[in-house]
Amino acid sequence: MDKIGLFFGSETGTTRLVAKKMQKKLGDALCDKPVNVNRCHMDDLLRYNALILGTPSYGEGEIPGKSLGCFEPNWEEFFAQGPAQPDFSGKRIAFFGLGAQERYADRFASSLLPLVEKFRRWGAEIVGDWPTTGYTYQYSAAEVDGRFLGLIIDQRTQSMFTDERLDAWLAQVTPLLQEKLG
Repeated sequence: MDKIGLFFGSETGTTRLVAKKMQKKLGDALCDKPVNVNRCHMDDLLRYNALILGTPSYGEGEIPGKSLGCFEPNWEEFFAQGPAQPDFSGKRIAFFGLGAQERYADRFASSLLPLVEKFRRWGAEIVGDWPTTGYTYQYSAAEVDGRFLGLIIDQRTQSMFTDERLDAWLAQVTPLLQEKLG
């Protein structure tokens, strides 16, 4: 596929909002319209060599889904559709996650970790880590070696930084994702 695929899970619509903002910044020529994972299948992701995947933070570091209390199907239900071991070898993926650092300081944006780990096990190359500077929290499973595994957005308490963070992160990951486009 000659474009970046942009897929997300969402509970309250905030991840969808951020995905739409991101796609608008990238433009239609470079990135397809964002798709909620409750409206697609694994084959839809596998069509792309470059992907951006987003997740809300829900639970205490698990993949969001109905078993954790989500009202709508999310990543958990998407993965349940199968196949159990898709092949993402040769694909490059950048991740973003949402979280509320004040409300959930003890598990801030932790749902990003199991999502990244799953795609890494399936052979994907992961890009787009992000600095922890400017965030205030006690713990995040998404922090590895002093950096987040992807872009973290806190729309609840730091929405004033969303555009700035999106611009900086997209400047970092876009050239890396473009290398994988036909």
